Amino acid sequence: MVSKTEESQLQQLENQVENGGGGAWEYLSLVRKLKLRRSDKVLKHGLTILNDPKKRAALGPDEWTLYEQVAIAALDCQCVDVAKDCIKILQKKFQDSKRVGRLEAMLLEAKGSWAEAEKAYSSLLEDNPLDQVISMRRVAMAKARGDILGAIDWLNKYLEIFMADHDAWRELAEIYVSLQMYKQAAFCYEEIILSQPMIPLHHLAYADVLYTIGGLENLQTAKKYYASTIELTGGKNTRALFGICLCTSAIGQLTKGRNNEDKEISGLAAAALEKDYKQNSPNKVALLASTLKSLKLQ
Repeated sequence: MVSKTEESQLQQLENQVENGGGGAWEYLSLVRKLKLRRSDKVLKHGLTILNDPKKRAALGPDEWTLYEQVAIAALDCQCVDVAKDCIKILQKKFQDSKRVGRLEAMLLEAKGSWAEAEKAYSSLLEDNPLDQVISMRRVAMAKARGDILGAIDWLNKYLEIFMADHDAWRELAEIYVSLQMYKQAAFCYEEIILSQPMIPLHHLAYADVLYTIGGLENLQTAKKYYASTIELTGGKNTRALFGICLCTSAIGQLTKGRNNEDKEISGLAAAALEKDYKQNSPNKVALLASTLKSLKLQ
């Protein structure tokens, strides 16, 4: 995850380069270091360096790294001819390179040659079954083809090996949610929270899924995770505050209003919402009051 300091540094460099102040290589290096794409900017400023013999020569061995970075950016921007030219130069320099072979497969994928790309990826994975990038390219390719079940299958196989990849767990969870497979999505979010317990968005997403599944136990657990979201955000997450109120209302219907503790907590959430709306959306306070009244929290 990119820190605020790194994001600020990147934005400053980007503005400098965009305004002709130099520092293109430093900007491209930082984008690569932070594992960001910024494909349109990388393509623009990367080609500026590569098309200038003096600037290109000044890079030394990093010239080949830039060719790779620009090739990937060109594929992202659907500039297939540019990507093809970069890959050809790398093929000439690094014959039989698996890293260049990965770019060749990505080029086939960009052209829509799915069968050939799949064959190339399979061959590369036979040589190195632990190549995370190639494994995730198969997931991306399945999604691009509209084969969502295939993407789920590849993600599950990937996570059998790389169980600590929280980004892959989140991607799988989002696919399950899109298919209304909420129990499977809940399992994914549990895995994510285990590895990243201090990120409120994970708690919020898990609570949303549990609330959607419903049932007394799930609603009570959802309420706890909405509460943890509020705690982790310093009480500033409006969605989580609404989640507390919604869970309380649903629990009240299931328990016939016998849970006074739930009402106390929902009262605090409702008060926080009213305060927030008065400060930030005073014209919608009446709508909020009507919504909270319909939930029968008292």
